[in-house]
Amino acid sequence: MNGGVVVLASGTGSLFQAILNSDIGPLVCSLVTDVPDCGAVDFARSAGIPVQAVPLTGGLSRDDWNRDLATAVAQWNPALIVSAGFMRILGPLFVDSFPNRIINSHPALLPNFPGAHAVRDAISAGATQTGCTIHFVDHGVDTGAIVAQESVDVQPGDTEEILHERIKVVERVLLPATIKELLQSS
Repeated sequence: MNGGVVVLASGTGSLFQAILNSDIGPLVCSLVTDVPDCGAVDFARSAGIPVQAVPLTGGLSRDDWNRDLATAVAQWNPALIVSAGFMRILGPLFVDSFPNRIINSHPALLPNFPGAHAVRDAISAGATQTGCTIHFVDHGVDTGAIVAQESVDVQPGDTEEILHERIKVVERVLLPATIKELLQSS
């Protein structure tokens, strides 16, 4: 693996900002997003990081979108692709284009609570602990090999928003540290 880091993001960009603010920030070569005007785009532009938007529009098939996404990412020849708040499932075409080079940050202790509603699901299940998992992306939903995890206690009276914010605090440290570790071991 000899390229930099491409980050995929769809949301506010807090994880992306944490990556940029870490010592691996200079290795970020691009932000690729499916939402052209999200907060992550603002952080990228402020940092002088190139941005490419690949929206999933109504007329585009999922396979075509995955192909377009793979093309956008491949131009950077990334050593690592980091899904940091990217709210799309990556299809087999995309995943197979970058074997063992895509990681995701998930707000739960996998294999518990996979999917888009992990924090809500942990509270609904009465979990006393949840946390953050960094894992490789495979063809399943949050089923790839686990690289790193850190626990977060669920407090009595936690709402989804309060618990998710505590998990994000952990993610903002764990994700950059894990990226650094993976790049050093490659």
